Amino acid sequence: MNTSPTDLSLRRKPRGLAHEIVESLGQRIREGRLVAGVKLPTEAEIMGEFGVSRTVVREALSKLQASGLVATRHGVGTFVVGAGEANNFRIAPEQVATIREVVAVLELRIGLEAEAAALAATRRSAENLQAMREALASFAKAIADDTDAVASDMQLHLEIARATQNQHFAELMTYLGTMLIPRTRVNSARFAGEGLREYLLRVHAEHESIVDAIAGRDPEAARAAMRTHLSNSRERLRRAQEAAQG
Repeated sequence: MNTSPTDLSLRRKPRGLAHEIVESLGQRIREGRLVAGVKLPTEAEIMGEFGVSRTVVREALSKLQASGLVATRHGVGTFVVGAGEANNFRIAPEQVATIREVVAVLELRIGLEAEAAALAATRRSAENLQAMREALASFAKAIADDTDAVASDMQLHLEIARATQNQHFAELMTYLGTMLIPRTRVNSARFAGEGLREYLLRVHAEHESIVDAIAGRDPEAARAAMRTHLSNSRERLRRAQEAAQG
């Protein structure tokens, strides 16, 4: 008896279908066809492309998250956060779900990004500086448009890493992706005791101080400005954690 392609597709196991999606999207990410910060197709679009159910798509996305390749922002979508492999160093999105865990990532970032800012101040090119200025302008526009400015926030930190002229800084920052931004995990503005707009305006001022120091080729000022910026976030969250435990 002849078997049609449709019959064969129906006999494919759901777990195998999810694996096919993981392999296909994972390859696109590793090859750079889907870069950090880019939003993945919707569940419906993936269902249409691969001819699978929503359950299969969600299983595949869950596996991609566990591999550290993507992160889901509820109500917004799923975004590419890096191209690392599951057996390498990783911080999976589900590992950054509490204030304590976000504080731990911030402590890692302070050491990493303070030094990146200092290196950027001594090595940045005119093109690097222009990219930082564009990210600042995008952040300011996001505030004016009453959006969360997550994409431009992440872009600025990535551009600073690129300005080190050390690819490992940029690769690690790309890998961490949206986990770099505490407000994608917790309500940072609420913990700061202010509205989102006021919170973002203060963050923007801190960003400007960092970029100004890098523009002035002052590594010590750049290191201090970055440390202050990230330490402010850490201390706000640490106080909130202590209050909750008290």
